[in-house]
Amino acid sequence: MQASSALRESLVTGGKTVADVSQDISCQVENKPSRLWWMAFGTSLVLLIYGGYCCWMMLWHGIGMWGLNKTVGWAWDITNFVWWVGIGHAGTLISAILLLFRQRWRMSINRAAEAMTIFAVICALSFPAFHMGRLWLGFYWALPLPNAFGSLWVNFNSPLLWDVFAISTYFSVSLLFWYMGLIPDFAVIRDRAVRMGHMTRARVYNALSFGWDGAAKTWMRYESVALILAGLSTPLVLSVHTIVSMDFATSVIPGWHTTIFPPYFVAGAIFSGFAMVLTLLLVTRKVFKLEDYITIYHVELMNIIIIVTGSIVGVAYITELFIAWYGQVPAESYAFYNRVMGPYWWAYASMMTCNVISPQLFWIKKIRTNLVATFVLSIIVNIGMWFERFVIIVTSLHRDYVPSSWTMFHPTMYDIGQYLFTFGIFFTAFFLFAKFFPVINMAEVKSIIKSTSEKKNSSAH
Repeated sequence: MQASSALRESLVTGGKTVADVSQDISCQVENKPSRLWWMAFGTSLVLLIYGGYCCWMMLWHGIGMWGLNKTVGWAWDITNFVWWVGIGHAGTLISAILLLFRQRWRMSINRAAEAMTIFAVICALSFPAFHMGRLWLGFYWALPLPNAFGSLWVNFNSPLLWDVFAISTYFSVSLLFWYMGLIPDFAVIRDRAVRMGHMTRARVYNALSFGWDGAAKTWMRYESVALILAGLSTPLVLSVHTIVSMDFATSVIPGWHTTIFPPYFVAGAIFSGFAMVLTLLLVTRKVFKLEDYITIYHVELMNIIIIVTGSIVGVAYITELFIAWYGQVPAESYAFYNRVMGPYWWAYASMMTCNVISPQLFWIKKIRTNLVATFVLSIIVNIGMWFERFVIIVTSLHRDYVPSSWTMFHPTMYDIGQYLFTFGIFFTAFFLFAKFFPVINMAEVKSIIKSTSEKKNSSAH
């Protein structure tokens, strides 16, 4: 009896050649922006300007402009911080871990995912920076430097300081990994600009490519550095959100003091990160006409990862409820009862619906290969992940050990405005990236298609 495995679906469709890849990706950089791009970019600028006004008012008057109170000392600020850090996880995972596992399907999507990581971490860092109140002195307060303003020193026992080191390291390695991958593609755009006589563009991209010459030794060094950075980035994917979870797990507040938080937060971060990558890639695929490079097969594989991580998150939710019941600690039991049945029940119901139920629809092949369904569900997942962070933070704080201090949290326009400010930063940066940088890694995609000569020879036979 003879058995043969099914052929894998092609990662690049449309019979593309190496020359086609350079043309299709570079023309997005060389052509003038479309009307649709201007509309999207203008919308993101409006969000940025309005959010910037709210941030300025908050800096001028203080964080009392937020809806915080004596009981709920953390709310939208830390919710949005953790949400943005989580979104930044998928980029490094796609680039580093899938590179080490030799997964070739990552090659069309890693560039946009890496860019998303950089912009999401910048958005996340804005929240602790603004939370310091006097932003211009934050450099002295967050880093272990000699302090000339009194006896204020950082506490190395605090997970909040671990956050500073973990996220800054993660950002630095991710930025280096992202930019290094761009260098060969910048050289392609430079060479095309020289041939077309656009010398200003050629000089700009020559500077960006550091004079890349494409020699064999250059490529060897490039691949060696890529593997080294991938090896450095892989533990960071696990460590960063583990340390973020310790902001909560090392406290004694019911609902936070639990050992399940590190793996639970990491799975949730990958879950939300892949959902945001899908949201952005489906839009980019349509606007820049990249259907032959970002295929249904790519979308399906990413949806499978969403199924796995969403199921892990669902098990974590059920485990939390079980341990709260099994532990028989009154404060812990009430914290979870309050999440499910208290005044914020709607937030918990939204979290469970979006994060546990909706990803299970991807078990159906017709849904996980449907672009409209994938786009809608990717947005639903990110809404659910925001509610998860809100539920963990606010419902654990607003009813603590002392019933006389119980209160509700209500966001102000400045809470909402700063959140919109980060959306303005994120989408403004992403649209500029998609216009002026090659949104798909040309060098890697060329390695998975046949050369022009091979195509011609095969067609001749």
